[in-house]
Amino acid sequence: MKEKVQAALNKIRPALQKDGGDVELVDISEDGIVKVRLQGACKGCPMSQMTLKNGIERVLKQEVPEVKSVESA
Repeated sequence: MKEKVQAALNKIRPALQKDGGDVELVDISEDGIVKVRLQGACKGCPMSQMTLKNGIERVLKQEVPEVKSVESA
């Protein structure tokens, strides 16, 4: 599952990098909780939680059905 999640993050990454940010995979729990760390401009952005839930989580759930939730680490 880690490889699938990483591949999905690689699809999202260019959009984040365009705005000066990035995302790092921290951990994946047994029950499908993915922990990521937003970096660069995304780290302190007031919209980061929206990016996390409406962007990253939505794409990961589409690409990797085993993903239940995405949280900030």
